[in-house]
Amino acid sequence: MREDKVIHDPLDKSADQNARIETRNTTCYMCACRCGIRVTLRDGEVRYIQGNPDHPLNKGVICAKGASGIMKQYSPARLTKPLKRKEGADRGDAQFEEISWDEAFAVMEERLKKIRTTDPKKFALFTGRDQMQALTGLFAKQYGTPNYAAHGGFCSVNMAAGMIYTIGGSFWEFGGPDLDRAKLFVMIGTAEDHHSNPLKMAISRFKRQGGKFISINPVRTGYSAIADEWVPIKPGTDGALMLALTHEIINQGLYDREFLVQYTNAAQLVNLDENSTEYGMLVRFEVPPEEGCFDPQNKLWWDRELNRPISTHTPGADPYLLGEFKLDDGTPVKPSFQLLVDRVKDYTPEWAAEITGIPVETIRRLAYEMGVTARDQKIELPIAWTDTWGNEHESVTGNPVAFHAMRGLAAHSNGFQSIRALSILMSILGTIDRPGGFRHKAPFPRPIPPCAKTPKGPEDVKPNTPLGGMPLGWPAEPDDLFVDDKGKPVRLDKAFSWEHPLAVHGLMHNAITNAWRQDPYPIDTLLIFMANMAWNSTMNTAEVRKMLNDKDDNGEYRIPFLIVADAFESEMTAYADLVLPDTTYLERHDCMSMLDRPISEYDGPVDSVRIPVVPPKGECKPFQEVLIEMGSRLKLPAFTREDGSRKFRDYPDFVINYETEPGSGIGFLAGWRGRGGEKFLKGEPNPKQWEMYEKNNCVFQYHLPKSYQYMRNWNQGYLEWAQDNRLTRYAEPILIHIYSEVLQKFRLAAQGKWDGKQPPDHLRKRIETYFDPLPFYYEPLESQQTDLHTYPLNAVTQRPMAMYHSWDSQNAWLRQIHTYNYLYVNPVTARAQGIEDEDWMWVESQWGRVRCLCRYSEAVEPGTVWTWNAIGKASGAWGLDNDANESTKGFLLNHVISEELPASEAGEHLSNSDPVTGQAGWYDVRVRIYKAAEGEPEMSYPQFDPMPTLPGQDTSRKSKWLKFFAGGKKAG
Repeated sequence: MREDKVIHDPLDKSADQNARIETRNTTCYMCACRCGIRVTLRDGEVRYIQGNPDHPLNKGVICAKGASGIMKQYSPARLTKPLKRKEGADRGDAQFEEISWDEAFAVMEERLKKIRTTDPKKFALFTGRDQMQALTGLFAKQYGTPNYAAHGGFCSVNMAAGMIYTIGGSFWEFGGPDLDRAKLFVMIGTAEDHHSNPLKMAISRFKRQGGKFISINPVRTGYSAIADEWVPIKPGTDGALMLALTHEIINQGLYDREFLVQYTNAAQLVNLDENSTEYGMLVRFEVPPEEGCFDPQNKLWWDRELNRPISTHTPGADPYLLGEFKLDDGTPVKPSFQLLVDRVKDYTPEWAAEITGIPVETIRRLAYEMGVTARDQKIELPIAWTDTWGNEHESVTGNPVAFHAMRGLAAHSNGFQSIRALSILMSILGTIDRPGGFRHKAPFPRPIPPCAKTPKGPEDVKPNTPLGGMPLGWPAEPDDLFVDDKGKPVRLDKAFSWEHPLAVHGLMHNAITNAWRQDPYPIDTLLIFMANMAWNSTMNTAEVRKMLNDKDDNGEYRIPFLIVADAFESEMTAYADLVLPDTTYLERHDCMSMLDRPISEYDGPVDSVRIPVVPPKGECKPFQEVLIEMGSRLKLPAFTREDGSRKFRDYPDFVINYETEPGSGIGFLAGWRGRGGEKFLKGEPNPKQWEMYEKNNCVFQYHLPKSYQYMRNWNQGYLEWAQDNRLTRYAEPILIHIYSEVLQKFRLAAQGKWDGKQPPDHLRKRIETYFDPLPFYYEPLESQQTDLHTYPLNAVTQRPMAMYHSWDSQNAWLRQIHTYNYLYVNPVTARAQGIEDEDWMWVESQWGRVRCLCRYSEAVEPGTVWTWNAIGKASGAWGLDNDANESTKGFLLNHVISEELPASEAGEHLSNSDPVTGQAGWYDVRVRIYKAAEGEPEMSYPQFDPMPTLPGQDTSRKSKWLKFFAGGKKAG
């Protein structure tokens, strides 16, 4: 574009007469919602972005982030050229020189080929907000490294694992609240960034229909601000509330007995002989030689009529849910529901009120409202269906109480058991995959746990060989752990080890610390994609920055080689040895795949694509293309033919032609398969598949028959359909796990009653404690090791509705909404420390402190302080001025958070994470606040040396583009 070209006034329609105006459909990426958008271009330049009214997800609705995507294109932070660190420059100095892609590929090829030939695990690939994990995971598996994970471990893995290990599905992408039919909606710990537009639309309809919306959250912002009732709760105590609600619902007899009997393991008998190696296991009438990854129908009920054990789901059987019995051999047994009743006996509203800060009468009322709504306002739909035991049903009934929860509930070191408790609460109310309750989205439900498994030991990591298992999987028992013969972890992040056995999304937040410490071993090359691990995506930010730049006694970096792939200059790129410039979402092909994280709706599978609407800027290259190129150069089997020749031309060609196995007909996209695009879900590769998606709003939607849309855990028609289309491996019922035999197996190992892998002695107590087969409440691990008298306050962050991660807090339009952040404090709490509104203040934990501005807010419970995440920036980062508000007034709470716990009996360097899943304990930190002293600089702390501009950043046009899009008419 000529430098002196006048940009037209967007309000002057006459200027369009000689212009080339076109509109292209694609999929948004300004958050993880993935709405359909229409991008209008004038003479090839993006002019504005609208929602696509023909898209099933957002139906034309667009948020501030989505409309502001144009500023992502013109961001002064854009990286446009491959870069390598200058010889002699230190990491963090951001001193780079331009190189060609040929040189970048040659450097990576030489290094990665050598590592793969010797020890593949010395290459680690960790990705942040990656929406193509099926591809990045495939690359890692084919390369042979176990050291791969995406962002889930520091996002909401507890939500995924806690629910999937209980009900076979999870919130957000894989399920959610049916607000079209619900009467009562309870939202817990949910900020505005997850499923944003569809959820807003659904809540709007729900409220107009007269539904009651209750928000349980320490902070009243976003969704909570329009709730009919706000229930402030102390962070990390959600599990206590869920258990007290369960206690009350059981005591009031408001649980759904029929649902529990037929569709959960509540009536199944548990062995209570403490001397037995089967202690705590469900009693079986026979044990098949090898069980698949599903629940065999070989368990026992105690029948009320016959007064003896009987096979579950025997026609006409009526089992006890309560009681204690003895088998013929004298073995004492109880139904698992009785064990739940025993567990929650002392979890009274009075007990929970002391912990949560919620009044006793509120807890009792909430339980009553939930129970009575579920019981007395049932929904019946005239939809016939057949269950997996051959029973025909003339209708589908629903108990219209819907829940939704996300990171606020998950990001605690007690989050797994809290979410188990929530899942069980939803289950005893009878709300799972029924109208007005929780509904699954394809490809879920899946067996508990799903079938994918990681390798079992170091023998599965071999030179020049794909990994002997999936990089990420779902352990079902101790023998599924990825440990050596001494019980030590094989993965760099220690996922799937005895420290974090069910770490199904990995522990990305510990990758840099472990690599620096060379624990459990040193690595050679670390590749980070789309994750700001030197700033807001890491805990203990200042120390992690030091680790990235630290050298050993020989003057060599402790992490020898660091590759960063991103579309923007960030705090993280400054530490790279090699920088790979990624494209924006408007410049590339993408697919939201059924093999990964689709955008499915309740009534069936939905996947979608992105189509480039403008060419890549400068020399940017989509990271997908980088992986295809490297897979081909390294001759990884999935990317090359038997003779070693390249199999795929580029990423679009890969998406079209890749099949999960030869002839399976299953690929990355489910729509328009078959040679002519006449098949759906599975079929031969279609050379025109991308074009067909583009003609259909970049989305494929499959509507299940009505009879398959509910009760999918136990719906024979649906399960057979799902098996036929490879969404699940078995057409077997997926009973809800009120009692988790999976967890009990790990406890047995800790007790020495498991004939298989055993935990190290120092971790036995930890495993025995936290792998309880029934949910229980415990204080977050960090709080247990904190002086709560000195640090009495909880501190949490959340994302604002207008921003998402670091990406958007450098967006010229969105910066006008949030250019810096405050610490929000209840006035009572602040005044007790002599802090006035707008005062500079300190917030301090046992790990560090930050100086920031105070803002009074009565929309936060008095024991909590909070701020927006990711707005604070290092000076000069993201193409901002050195003295930008983001760096001088904005701050990052991460500086007072640690990725590791203080040393304890269980170990010196345990992650500050859930002991079951490895979920980062972002919201467990405890702090104190005090006023900044007179004369202190009125500037946030800590501060860092300004980052310089990197080669290829478009600083020459920065001012005119920003001026124009801020309201000017001329880019000159």
